[in-house]
Amino acid sequence: MRGELVLVTGGSGFLAAHCILHLLKAGYRVRATVRSATREADVLRMLKAGGAEPGAALSFAVADLMTEAGWPAAVAGCDYVLHVASPFPPGVPKHEDDLIVPAREGALRVLRASRDAGVKRVVLTSSFAAIGYGEPPAGGRPFTEENWTDPSGKVSAYVKSKTLAERAALDFIAREGGSLELAVVNPVGIFGPVLGADHSTSTGFIRRLMDGAIPGLPRLSFGVVDVRDVADLHLRAMTNPVARGERFLAVAGDFMTVRQMAETLKARLGASAGRVSTRVLPDWLVGFVGLFSAEAAQIVPELGKTKNASSAKAVRMLGWAPRPREEALAATGESLVRLGLLKSSK
Repeated sequence: MRGELVLVTGGSGFLAAHCILHLLKAGYRVRATVRSATREADVLRMLKAGGAEPGAALSFAVADLMTEAGWPAAVAGCDYVLHVASPFPPGVPKHEDDLIVPAREGALRVLRASRDAGVKRVVLTSSFAAIGYGEPPAGGRPFTEENWTDPSGKVSAYVKSKTLAERAALDFIAREGGSLELAVVNPVGIFGPVLGADHSTSTGFIRRLMDGAIPGLPRLSFGVVDVRDVADLHLRAMTNPVARGERFLAVAGDFMTVRQMAETLKARLGASAGRVSTRVLPDWLVGFVGLFSAEAAQIVPELGKTKNASSAKAVRMLGWAPRPREEALAATGESLVRLGLLKSSK
């Protein structure tokens, strides 16, 4: 319904900014949380880069996932909440609890405040990380929403944080959610148009490829989806009655190898692709580097693994229709060039 108020947490983030753009375009009023009022200007700059001048349709609230303060005021009067905020650092945290605690406890803070304020539904941004790191489906079938990552296995702190946070959210709704509804979106790697210098880890990977900071490519594969389509799926999950209590994988087609991604950038962007390499590194060399780099060590267990996932549920139940994966990657590279965020453009 036009004019309803939606809270978007982590408003200065890559996905959150695109969610705000979609909500404003659909006629909603939006309140965005930021950890500091100094970030409000950053949000407005990103929205302007996305073609929006929100005016009175956008307001802000200061709230941090690590504290209770600010959340009751943030959700007051809201009809819906998109809980997008969650830590996803480019490197490795000193301790896994640096990621797990904000993700899990932050989700519970948002849910408690939403329940107490009479919010209709919360859409939680989870991740494929909460799905695709357990036992692979039998017969080589793709991962679906029926699968869950085993957080007790050998998984990274980020993977564990997303799994535990989603589990905690579902348990909360089942035990003490009252009339509050929950839907979950589980994106793979999110790409697409960058709106400013403060973008995401996934788009940062493309920036590093184009800057030549990755001289060789590991034998990895992962899913690709456009940020605009992930935002669209959040809105569909927010209002469609059939989405209540459901989780939805967001992926555009089959997974891609890193080499396929690099080749797509070169084919779509030409000379603008910069210093993208298509040379694949042998696994032993990646493993050797992992001995000296905690960040590189995280990817070693995934080398050579073939995974896939299906978004058939979101397509069938919510009418979701994502852009091709190649378009998402090209849009990432084009926006990095346009905004002058590559070393070669400075």
